[in-house]
Amino acid sequence: MTSTARRRGRKQRLSQTTEPVSNPPVWPGVYGGRFKPLSPEEAALVEETALTLLETLGLSQAIPSMIDKVLVAGGSLSSDNRLLFPRALVQQSITEAKRNFSLCGQTPEHDLDISQARVHMSSGGAAPGVFDLETGNYRDSTLADLYDAARIVDQMDNIHHFSRSVVARDIEDNAVMDLNTAYACLAGTSKHVSISISEPENVPAIAQLCYAVAGSEEAFRARPFLTVMVCHVVPPMRFAEEACEVLEAAILAGFPVQLISAGQAGATSPATIAGSLVQAVAETLAGLVFARLVDPEVKAIFAPKPLVADLRTGSMCGGGGEQAILMAGAAQMGRHFDLPTSSIAGITDAKCLDAQYGAEKSLAVTMAAHAGSNIVTQAAGMQASLLGVSHAAYVSDNDMLGNILRTLRGVEATPENIAADLIAEVCRGEGHYLGEQHTFNRMKSDYFYPEIGDRRTPREWHEDGSRPVGDIARDKAREILSSQFPQHIPDDVDRALRARFDIRLTRKQTGRFS
Repeated sequence: MTSTARRRGRKQRLSQTTEPVSNPPVWPGVYGGRFKPLSPEEAALVEETALTLLETLGLSQAIPSMIDKVLVAGGSLSSDNRLLFPRALVQQSITEAKRNFSLCGQTPEHDLDISQARVHMSSGGAAPGVFDLETGNYRDSTLADLYDAARIVDQMDNIHHFSRSVVARDIEDNAVMDLNTAYACLAGTSKHVSISISEPENVPAIAQLCYAVAGSEEAFRARPFLTVMVCHVVPPMRFAEEACEVLEAAILAGFPVQLISAGQAGATSPATIAGSLVQAVAETLAGLVFARLVDPEVKAIFAPKPLVADLRTGSMCGGGGEQAILMAGAAQMGRHFDLPTSSIAGITDAKCLDAQYGAEKSLAVTMAAHAGSNIVTQAAGMQASLLGVSHAAYVSDNDMLGNILRTLRGVEATPENIAADLIAEVCRGEGHYLGEQHTFNRMKSDYFYPEIGDRRTPREWHEDGSRPVGDIARDKAREILSSQFPQHIPDDVDRALRARFDIRLTRKQTGRFS
């Protein structure tokens, strides 16, 4: 090939970079797991200590059905009525736990393979408030805010999963709120959705809603597109009785479940990073044992999510290095057990899209991702120590997450990528790589380009109004919310849902005007 043919025309090839990329630079499920903050000896010690705690201390407040199942499986009750889990039972639960499954979207292109160390980014938070898109002021969150968050995430390529991000505080009744939370999430995005359910009595209605959306109970059980997140413990080492009843009911209804322990270091777990990690691992494994005794085929996600407190005030803080390394350690323990794993990362303490926001969020998300967490929740949109969500932040975080996913790919040092022959050819020829076909081929597959991040010169930026990235993100969020109303739920199904359930979002709010 001649040098002229190789270089064809730089402007011509640059104009082709907006075409769909068959080999993109990032994708859902890029492999992580190379970062291991725990040495092999430390990981083994965490496991050993967790097993010992479960066997000798156990957990209090187990519900009757759990006690019955664990006792039949070889467990026992201590003299102070704590449920003890024998080491062999816990190890069997880990060994036989379901792996290599996908979290299904309502449409197959959104299926997430969460096996091994494949990493996916998610929203999350259950915040009680939002930073208003128009005023910037903090206010109580509503059902419409939740639906709007789902709609924005639906358009973000690097946010792969939608975890309920705000509480619908405009609905007082828990049963109605739980049902409408599920509907708002499922109507807002066709990506996999995760929600919490307040009371076990509310599970059947949400199951029936999902069965109706899927077309039948059998169809949903074959491709479940909603996970129930359950904080099954009230740390330290104590079961949350009502939550355990929710867990049991959700499993029997065919939902995947996320098993969450979220103690707070220095308050409800030890102040040390290692102690907090051990307790969270033990509590989460106890949930895994129970889940598998309810149904050995359950799709259960190991989700130790220990949090950190600012010990000067006792308040939760999510932006420090302590939180970042603690969650990376928790993700590594998921990889140590080879269990589908979710981690909480990105819960910045910042109240706006500022330097603190970017520094804290990118640190924590990067570490959890590189440690191999399959689902990194709170990675987008969340701020103010889990108290508030910014719709604009989903847009700006989409760029951040794309860059983080790109780092997971690593250097990829192969003979083809090293391109020694090309180096020799260029050095004997033009002396630069700008016109090479190799360069233009790789600019699509090897390089991530931000959607709103600004790479112009200072002069160009100034002449265009010197607008900060937060303003650009806000404009993009407004554009999405004014134009994007997902219609993946067929109209006749939506009408049937409204006839059967107390759906509070109007058809007009969801872009259905008849």
